[in-house]
Amino acid sequence: MSIFKRSFWPACLLFCAEASHVMKIFSGVRLLMSKINADYQLDTIGLNCPEPVMMLHNKIRDVGAGETILVLASDPSTERDVPKFCKFLGHELMNQIRHDNEYHYLIKKKTS
Repeated sequence: MSIFKRSFWPACLLFCAEASHVMKIFSGVRLLMSKINADYQLDTIGLNCPEPVMMLHNKIRDVGAGETILVLASDPSTERDVPKFCKFLGHELMNQIRHDNEYHYLIKKKTS
């Protein structure tokens, strides 16, 4: 997997997402985040605290070290909870995007 797909591309999107003309070209965050190749996807849209983090905790147990999970959420509390979850357990929060009422997180499981 190239560096462009995993790290440069999401950072570029975060920088460009503020420009209104970019948002007109792309049809929302789902298209933006679809450019990221995650090993797994966890859709928690419609679920409220604490369910998204509980589901993430269960899912991250099932994936291998170094693999990535794209988490889709609609609960605003995930903006606080997901970064704290990653920091506490040592996983890497590679990217975080908020658009309207959706929150997307790209998480890499710790290697050891």
